Amino acid sequence: MVYDNRAVVRKVLLITLLLNLFVMGLKAFVGYLTGSLSLLADALHSVTDSANNILGLFASNFSSPYPDREHPYGHQKFEAVGALGIAAFLGIACFEILQGAIERILKGGAPVRVSPPELWLLLLVLGVNIFVAFYERNEGKRVGSQILIADATHTMSDVWVTISVIGGLIGVWLGYQWLDVVLAFPVALLVFWSGWSVLKENLPWLVDQMAIAPEAIQAIVSTVPGVINCHDISSRGVIGRQVFIEMHLIVDAPDVETAHRITEEVESLLEESFRPVRIVIHVEPPAYQSEQISFGTGTQ
Repeated sequence: MVYDNRAVVRKVLLITLLLNLFVMGLKAFVGYLTGSLSLLADALHSVTDSANNILGLFASNFSSPYPDREHPYGHQKFEAVGALGIAAFLGIACFEILQGAIERILKGGAPVRVSPPELWLLLLVLGVNIFVAFYERNEGKRVGSQILIADATHTMSDVWVTISVIGGLIGVWLGYQWLDVVLAFPVALLVFWSGWSVLKENLPWLVDQMAIAPEAIQAIVSTVPGVINCHDISSRGVIGRQVFIEMHLIVDAPDVETAHRITEEVESLLEESFRPVRIVIHVEPPAYQSEQISFGTGTQ
């Protein structure tokens, strides 16, 4: 069973794009008024939020789960590629933040000026960021969209960045000018950690890492009447999004019809456990023997 979630993904990304543009503009405006390095860095972080939304819209447009002649396994890796683009944007933002902080330390700069109205505007920004992060994450989990979940992770890092910046500006307002530069460094670390998280979540999909332990698949398949054994089991994809399973199946069947019925029962059971899943089974006769569960493993 294939589920096409692209319409929902595009709707969510468009809504968050508009909100992120609002947040970015407000941060840049307040950052310009106050001269705050950490806030301008935070505005730069929000530029990547908007860029990520645009990238997500582009990737989603090409990530159809339906196979065609040129892409017999569907196009969903485009979503993972889009998520890696988000990680790249985060890396750029981290570099820019660190560069600005080091330049401020070495060359100095104008003092930061903060007033209560500007702090209230930043609290509004924080509220919008929190809404966007939870909205995107919930919708991403509901429809199984990796691009939305990755973008929500990025936006959540923006929440923590904004909290840090607000805390620093409160300190500046109280007379501690050095807080603005000091807080630029943890902001950069938070941005880097977000990028690393997105990279770690999407690389398994792109490099065809094992999705399900072959022993787990064998245990499920062995419960079907008529199955003698299964071997050379492989799987790839992401559970809950799309999984591909291949195996050799030894069946106790006197004819093709019986073997076909057994394989259909196996497919039904695996679909129930790991849906959505596409399964390819090579049927072998009862006399065939193999204890090789999967690549690189011996007997169980």
